[in-house]
Amino acid sequence: MSIRDYLHEKAEESRHNEALAYLMFLAGAIFFVGGVIETLLISDTPEWLFFIPYHVEPYAGAALGLFLIISGLMLIVSGITAGILYAHDRAWYMQELRKAHSLEEDSVFLKKKRRRKATSTRI
Repeated sequence: MSIRDYLHEKAEESRHNEALAYLMFLAGAIFFVGGVIETLLISDTPEWLFFIPYHVEPYAGAALGLFLIISGLMLIVSGITAGILYAHDRAWYMQELRKAHSLEEDSVFLKKKRRRKATSTRI
């Protein structure tokens, strides 16, 4: 396996992981919104600390809403972090791929130039 093939594979893998990170972000957003809506529907007047209700009536649905809110926030943060990390990795792989491609083009150009020189001296 050449270095170009390896870099292509790693760039594709990083692109795939980046897409999964964005899907993780979307799942977190859906969980978060679902948890907020459920908390609002179950309890009459919840007391909020930013986006997290800290005092609700002791219903089973309130615990589920709190779980959905917290897990949604965690998925949102981890999805954004993973997306940035994989985008950065893919940029590095693409930069290395451009370097490898330019070096290969330069070597092909030099070989053609040497062949032309060799054929012109024979004639």
